[in-house]
Amino acid sequence: MSLAEYLSSPWSKSHPAYRASALSIAPAPEYANAEVLVAGLYRSIGLPGVMERDVPGNGKQLDKLITKARDGGEPPAGAALDGESAQALINGVLQSPKLQNQSAKRFIQVTPLVGETAWFSGSARLAGNPWPAGALLRRIVWLGSETTERASATWKALFEALSVTDGDDVFARFLSSELAAWTGHCFGSSAAMPGEGEVLLLPPGELDGKPFPARTFASDLAAVIAAKPLMTRRQWTSMLEALVRIAAFAHVAWLCEVQRRAWDILRRALSGVTDPAPLRDQLYPASLAFLTFGMGAQAELKDRTSAYLRARLGVNTVLWSLADAGVPFEGTLASSSELGQLRDLVVQHASKLGSVLDHVDDLLESETRTLLCSKGIGSNLKEFALHVLYQRIPGDTLLRGYDKGFVLHRKGAGRSGRWICAPGPLALLTLVHCSLAGVAGPRSVQRLAQHMAAYGISVNHRDIARNDLGHQLRMLGLVLDSPDAETGMLLVAPFDTAGEATP
Repeated sequence: MSLAEYLSSPWSKSHPAYRASALSIAPAPEYANAEVLVAGLYRSIGLPGVMERDVPGNGKQLDKLITKARDGGEPPAGAALDGESAQALINGVLQSPKLQNQSAKRFIQVTPLVGETAWFSGSARLAGNPWPAGALLRRIVWLGSETTERASATWKALFEALSVTDGDDVFARFLSSELAAWTGHCFGSSAAMPGEGEVLLLPPGELDGKPFPARTFASDLAAVIAAKPLMTRRQWTSMLEALVRIAAFAHVAWLCEVQRRAWDILRRALSGVTDPAPLRDQLYPASLAFLTFGMGAQAELKDRTSAYLRARLGVNTVLWSLADAGVPFEGTLASSSELGQLRDLVVQHASKLGSVLDHVDDLLESETRTLLCSKGIGSNLKEFALHVLYQRIPGDTLLRGYDKGFVLHRKGAGRSGRWICAPGPLALLTLVHCSLAGVAGPRSVQRLAQHMAAYGISVNHRDIARNDLGHQLRMLGLVLDSPDAETGMLLVAPFDTAGEATP
């Protein structure tokens, strides 16, 4: 692919060095909610042969089988339920509420309580080729781990937790065997490990001392896994959903910020300016602030997405321009040192790259709708961030309390209400549990604020005692007011013990 071809279609194919980077956003996120993320995780770790595009068709196949059995046919061998009971199970007991714009559509959508549900439910879209949400979570696990061995251990521990064993409650064990009989597909017997090139690690020490959501997620995942024996399967999967939706958003937002900074570095280099500060400090943020508690989020998410898209256009234009000039960059942009090599190459051959900024300006003008998140990848990325964080609003008003793990809550009644950052009760319980994992002795709410900041959610710990967050924590029994605590509030662990928070 040449520079001219790239300029004519800038979103269709990125430069190989850009695609191969550990800091690229891959797979490209689209619409997803918490249940889509968990269902995708099931498929990635225990149902690797099930393609995302086949899931809706599998649901139709199961629906036909159940309908036939209900109308007098025989249920499959090994099934304990008849057709009518199976239909009540799928379309009643397990049914996940449809959104307001889905109420007239006929398709199976169930809570991802066990791995077998992912064979027929939980794809991001009902047609076309949905994106593999589970692959994003797998990539986060590897990026957040120090070594391949550590990542593999975390992945295998997660598989064991997602599997239904004798330690799970009776309903989960029944459901797993019953769905396996009706679908003919069982959750895997061992964790499906990623293939070559599907996951990447950052160099050792690359992010030492820097906030990194993927690293926080890998640690918190161990804490959530350790808590599984202390609750029912439904309670635990809900807790996992709350964690993965926060982590997935924070990771993508962090990558957007890193790429914006990378483009700033290269743009200055094209103008003949180089900052003497260590490149690692220029590339990676020292603190994260993607959302602010109690504040609106939509404008911030749109601006961050737009900044990433501009950076993507700029970095790719630099890479293709170097190749067009006969001095291609041979690295993968997998670290700050490799970005430094690219910057040095730009400075060295600045005379051959005089048109790069003009090309970028032309692209920014021609791709305005995408940059404004009105179509294409910009719209997809914005939809991902919003729907992962939104409190789901079901079409059935009786089920409005279904989603408790949200991060964004609609302020005021009606569909015109503003979405603000106000984590739900399940999200708060999960964050408190993870912030106290492996900690001995009491901790103040400052620790919770620090843990939320690791995911880019800003809240002043001095305000918690007086704001809505403090009120929610009190209602949930997750804090004690104490005049001896620095802020007057001590965190209360939601569980008596969760064992060792290590895989």
